Amino acid sequence: MRHVGSAHSDAPPAILPEIAREAIRADRLGQPLVLPPLEAPWHDARAVFVTLREFSGELRGCIGRTEPSFVTLAEEIADCAVSAASRDPRFERVSVGEVDRLRIEVSVLSPPEPVASRAELDPERYGVVVTLGLRRGVLLPHIEGIDSVAAQLHIAAEKAGLRDDEPYTIERFEVRKVASEPS
Repeated sequence: MRHVGSAHSDAPPAILPEIAREAIRADRLGQPLVLPPLEAPWHDARAVFVTLREFSGELRGCIGRTEPSFVTLAEEIADCAVSAASRDPRFERVSVGEVDRLRIEVSVLSPPEPVASRAELDPERYGVVVTLGLRRGVLLPHIEGIDSVAAQLHIAAEKAGLRDDEPYTIERFEVRKVASEPS
C-alpha cells in the first residue's frame, strides 16, 4: 500500500482533513473505514483537534485531545472527527447529507509544555491548557476575536469551570493546521 506523505516533512500531509471527512461519512453510513498509511513522522500517534465548519464558516463541531489515545495519527483523526460530528454537546449530529459541505480543519498539536509566566504565552502562536485538580480547559491558538493572553486564559478557565483568580497551572502548545474546503 502506498504511504501518503507531504512535500515537506514538517508540514502535515494535505490528506488529513479528507481522512476526517471519510471517517464521518463511514460512521454515518455504517460502513467500514480503511485508513491510509501516513509516512514518518506523520504515521505516529499525535494529539489532534478536528474542527468542522459550515460553508459559511460557522462552527459545526470541534473535538480533540492534548494527548493521543490511538497508535496512529490517522486513527486519532478518525476518532476525533466522528466525535466532532456526533458528540459535541453544542450541536446536533452532522447528517450524511452535510458531510460533503463541511470545511474541515485538522490541528496537530505539539506536546503541551508548562509555562512559568503568562509572558511566555501568545494567543496567535500558542494554544493553552489550564488545569486545577481534575478540571481542565483547552483553547486552540489563533482564534478570531481572541487577541490577548488574558482573554485566552479566561475562556480556557471558563471551559474548565474555573474562575480567573483560581491557582490553575498553565501549559502551552503549538499547532500545525491543515484545512480542506467542502468536496
